[in-house]
Amino acid sequence: MHSIPLQRLNPAIRLVVRGFGSSEQEVEAVASNLIEANLTGHDSHGIGMLPPYVEAFLQGGLKPNAHVSTVLDGGTLLRLDGNAGFGQVIGHEAMDLAIGRARQHGSCIVALGNAHHLGRIGAWAEQAAAAGLVSLHLVNVVSRAIVAPHGGADARFGTNPFCAGVPLAGRPPVILDFATSVIAQGKTRVAHNKGELIAEGCLIDDQGRASREPRFTVVPPFGALLTFGAHKGYGLALMCELLGGALAAGMTTRDDDTSKRRILNGMFSVLLDPQALGDRAAFEAEAMAFLKWVQASPPREGFDGPVQVAGDAERASKALRSAEGVPVDRTTWTAILAAADKLGVGARRVDEAAGRA
Repeated sequence: MHSIPLQRLNPAIRLVVRGFGSSEQEVEAVASNLIEANLTGHDSHGIGMLPPYVEAFLQGGLKPNAHVSTVLDGGTLLRLDGNAGFGQVIGHEAMDLAIGRARQHGSCIVALGNAHHLGRIGAWAEQAAAAGLVSLHLVNVVSRAIVAPHGGADARFGTNPFCAGVPLAGRPPVILDFATSVIAQGKTRVAHNKGELIAEGCLIDDQGRASREPRFTVVPPFGALLTFGAHKGYGLALMCELLGGALAAGMTTRDDDTSKRRILNGMFSVLLDPQALGDRAAFEAEAMAFLKWVQASPPREGFDGPVQVAGDAERASKALRSAEGVPVDRTTWTAILAAADKLGVGARRVDEAAGRA
């Protein structure tokens, strides 16, 4: 494992992203979003995504310097096209539009399609929460299928994340963000790169048998991840595909073509101003009283510290990694350097920027 100080990781990753030909605004958006994912402990959505981004770019499936365009404007209802642009840019622009409408009208429904990998969906709930808005997000993934339906023996859809954010005065927002698979696909990539096994009950091999080997989601012959909570996670994954995919994006996962490297997302989002429903102060007081009640539960054997609320773990990880550096396994870093070479940036320049050369 490498531990790269944040002040060295920032310029190194920005150097790589410039290799796409991105504007400086796009470089900042992509690099900061990826690094933020690492800081919050979600390495699966962090800088390790750069190698697949490069493959998608070289195939023409990722379009640098693209921006969101409005397909339909119904006031409180927006249909947007991401034009295969960097999801870190498209997601932010889509939320900006939605925030403006929700502040004006009290709510907004957004159907976003054709965005390249939107990254950690929690970032978009955090953006809405910073504007004082509650938000819900259902997302589909159009790429190589990686998750099996409940009872199925092979992959039929993506990790299809669900996310919700609730802002509350006097404390950080509550941000719930999870894949509908038991674990995110990127976490199997990280485990594979580290040479680690996956916990039991997370995946199956290419014959549909239970396995702990992450290779079955990284290199052929492919197996599949399982959905969390059996039929419950499967049902939510279906809703993400129907709403984030069929309805919002007009595009679902329904073939087994593994040659295309792009990762496209559709996202169905609902943003709401609590004040538009009535007394915001009363809502927040009741919410805070409930959280206090929940967190007063004594910790169970095997658990350290007080009961946490969604978003607490990410904030703790960010504080630690900001101070001590971001851990990056050797295989992931080598892949990032190889990706930099493919972009014509030069692996040595990136290594030097990170303080590794």
